[in-house]
Amino acid sequence: MSVKIRLQRHGKKQKPFYWIVAADARSKRDGRYLEKLGTYNPNTNPATIELNLDQAVQWLHNGAQPTDTAKAILSYKGALLKHHLDGGVRKGALTQEQADAKLAKWLEEKAGKVDSKKEGLTKAQEAAKAKALKAEKEANEKRIAAAVEAAKVEEEVAVEETPEVAVEETVAEVATEETPATEETNKETEA
Repeated sequence: MSVKIRLQRHGKKQKPFYWIVAADARSKRDGRYLEKLGTYNPNTNPATIELNLDQAVQWLHNGAQPTDTAKAILSYKGALLKHHLDGGVRKGALTQEQADAKLAKWLEEKAGKVDSKKEGLTKAQEAAKAKALKAEKEANEKRIAAAVEAAKVEEEVAVEETPEVAVEETVAEVATEETPATEETNKETEA
């Protein structure tokens, strides 16, 4: 039986979430597996990967072949490096302490790179928010200035037209108000 280390898709449409599993090569993609080794979430930035390093290395020692994506994930988390160093220990080129020291050093460097990427992303998000806020403030100031300018123009037009138009409007309002009142008085006199 040939064993593959591969991804098993979970999640929902447009939001994939994967399990990293050791499975028989003949089984379906999302079918039966031998052991769950970890999870992979590509929706976050950077992608979230949780991996049981010792179990993954044990499957590699037993001859499991990772798929391309699984191989990239195992390399990213250091499983392939640990497998390689264990081969050196078996051949006698390294001691176990030296192999552990090399792996620990590599993991620290990798963690530093991931942390710097997260900090860079955080700074970029903050800069984008600040830029958007500045643009919004400028747009609001322009909108307020335009409204004030429009109000000034309306006041000037109203002041120029007020004597003639106001008198005509007042006369029209008085005429419409008096008309119903005169009709009511006419009805009362007839009764």
